[in-house]
Amino acid sequence: MTAYAFVWITKYYTDYKYEPVRSLALASSTGHGTNIIAGVSLGLESTALPVLVISVAIVSAFWLDESGNPIGGLFGTAVATMGMLSTAGYVLTMDMFGPIADNAGGIVEMSQQPESVREITDLLDAVGNTTKATTKGFAIGSAALASFLLFSAYMDEVSTFSQEVDIAIPEVFVGGLLGSMLIFLFSAWACSAVGRTAQEVVNEVRRQFIERPGIMEYKEKPDYGRCVAIVASASLREMIKPGALAIISPMVVGQPLLGAKVVAAMLMFATVSGILMALFLNTAGGAWDNAKKYIETGVLGGKGSECHKAAVTGDTVGDPFKDTAGPSLHVLIKMLATITLVMAPIFL
Repeated sequence: MTAYAFVWITKYYTDYKYEPVRSLALASSTGHGTNIIAGVSLGLESTALPVLVISVAIVSAFWLDESGNPIGGLFGTAVATMGMLSTAGYVLTMDMFGPIADNAGGIVEMSQQPESVREITDLLDAVGNTTKATTKGFAIGSAALASFLLFSAYMDEVSTFSQEVDIAIPEVFVGGLLGSMLIFLFSAWACSAVGRTAQEVVNEVRRQFIERPGIMEYKEKPDYGRCVAIVASASLREMIKPGALAIISPMVVGQPLLGAKVVAAMLMFATVSGILMALFLNTAGGAWDNAKKYIETGVLGGKGSECHKAAVTGDTVGDPFKDTAGPSLHVLIKMLATITLVMAPIFL
């Protein structure tokens, strides 16, 4: 039920059949700035319903009772998580649809097919954007349920040797702040990595246009390999710093006095902040992309209009949101929980 609710909510906020994306497209008609403002506000709003769904799922699975006696507990939550993940095969299928449709559109454009063919692939691409967004929503929902189990396991490990975590202790509160900060810093580094690499690619493309003027007239072939090499090497290089941050932070925070309690607060706050940030980034990015696709169907001036140019700006901002920082946070949340659980004896 949680998986279904997540898919429906994400579809509502990212499919251009519904009001949110159409409002975002309309905001593009008054310029680039209003498009960005509308997209950010849509992403922020889209965190509300999923959080309510996750909250109901965790509480109801944990406190599931029979004749007034609670029988769920962590086992109930584990079964709920297993139930959500049991549909992973179908979800992966939905996720694969997006890149296939996107690449088909690229091939159509490169092979100079008629505009009627491109219109068909554009529709498929718009559906693919929605399926990608829904699978990312599913991923963050399952990550939230799984992280709750891992956090509970960590607290069981800690409570064997220590007392309960008291948030009123200054060090513990600071640990929580550090956990929230970790999410924002990680997201910032991921987005800035995309920005830096994009600049390298743009400079390379400009250089090729100057050196090979026949490219635009299809008389000369571009050096595709150079652009692919820039992106591939940057993707590996730029992830070293965020990856190291995720691994080292719990170990550094857990070393001083009250280590285990501080790490518990850090993990809890990072999980909560990460869920909200991932929901925001994934949904805003998908909505920006489909607002552009909606305008390309011919509404609000269609392709090439000022409205479309503003929507392209929004889509450019949304790409690192939905394809880099957002999905990375799913991994970060689970990895933090796993690292703290494995390293628990060191913190005690």
